[in-house]
Amino acid sequence: MPATPALDRFDIAILDILQTDNTTPQRVIAQAVNLSAPAVQRRIQRLKDSGVIRANVAVLDPVKVGKPLTIVLEVHLENERPDRTAPLRARIASEDAVQQCYSVTGEADYLLVVNVASMEDYEGLTQRLFEGDDNIKRFRTSVALASLKTGLRVPLDHALPTA
Repeated sequence: MPATPALDRFDIAILDILQTDNTTPQRVIAQAVNLSAPAVQRRIQRLKDSGVIRANVAVLDPVKVGKPLTIVLEVHLENERPDRTAPLRARIASEDAVQQCYSVTGEADYLLVVNVASMEDYEGLTQRLFEGDDNIKRFRTSVALASLKTGLRVPLDHALPTA
């Protein structure tokens, strides 16, 4: 993957629009940022090629697709050595119900955000992820009661060039 490009004010404006709605036509983006549509197209392609734009996805409402339970898991390990954590990491990466997973500092080693249809589905998920893994010390479950904010929008105000 090429090096991450320096982002100028045009890139920031384009990224801001795409984070709001990635289906915005390039001609509309071009008008909004005062560039030509071909210039916007080249910039978007450069941002994709460099990995700044990682994916173009649809954000679904989990309740409306039958996955109403959002659960946050704290996972505590016996040992953080890469050879001991690799099997768990592989299971997490292959598990569709896991929306996000973070390796974290503090008491827990990993934080997972999962969406499931029922507590029975959650129990099956924990069995698939943790059962038989002697490196799992314990895990703690928090069930989300309501969603106050959900998103992956990255704030871009700090990324603006100073000159």
